[in-house]
Amino acid sequence: MEHRVVTCSAALRRPARWRALALLCLAPVAYAGPPYLTDDPQPTDYRHFETYLYGSGNANRAGSTAETGVDFNFGARPDLQLTAVAPIDYQRPAAGTGATGLGNFELAAKYRFAHRERCGWDISTFPRWILPSVAREVGARHHAFQLPIWLEKDYGRWSTFGGAGITLQRGAGARDYALVGWAITRQVLPRLQLGAELFHRSADVPGGLATTVLNAGMRYDFSEHYHLLGSSGPGIQNATRTNAHSWYLALLITR
Repeated sequence: MEHRVVTCSAALRRPARWRALALLCLAPVAYAGPPYLTDDPQPTDYRHFETYLYGSGNANRAGSTAETGVDFNFGARPDLQLTAVAPIDYQRPAAGTGATGLGNFELAAKYRFAHRERCGWDISTFPRWILPSVAREVGARHHAFQLPIWLEKDYGRWSTFGGAGITLQRGAGARDYALVGWAITRQVLPRLQLGAELFHRSADVPGGLATTVLNAGMRYDFSEHYHLLGSSGPGIQNATRTNAHSWYLALLITR
């Protein structure tokens, strides 16, 4: 660790052609969570915040849905992140007219209770309260509570993370469902990270179908504070009826 700090400090004193190397040294080697459906156990740093200005969507034979909004994370305490998500949803059925409105707001808290320095893995819980939508045309009009566990381990430029959980839904026409996902990423360039994930979710309505997706993702660091994230991929289980294709794009601002 001491050798790495000396090397990074030296890079900062060199000409501009070494600044890309310095950026890699100063930043964490691995980033996880968005743009993937699979989350990671690392909370936002204490007294820092992350703001995702994002858009996402998916399509199947019944039509398409999209969402845009703000995902805000704040490091309230060491190992504790508070999260609020405010979305606007858009739905367009294959037959008929589309609808737009406020989606399901979310409140969450990520707590890391195990550290890699002690057990080899970072492990967190990330309970999430999904509020009913106030719009009639879009979103779910009932409460839901998501209770997952996420793990992560880093190997130099490689990082692997994933976990599982259950979502409890409290509304007519809805059922509890399970989710599980795993991802792997690599820092291929000082500013560019690439990765892939496999994510599965069981049926969330009575008589519904489970869905599994395979996504490829990227993160590009414009600077210490501005980052571009994106992912896209096909469904590989019940795809035409659940999720033939999905995507995510965001500008991340960190402070």
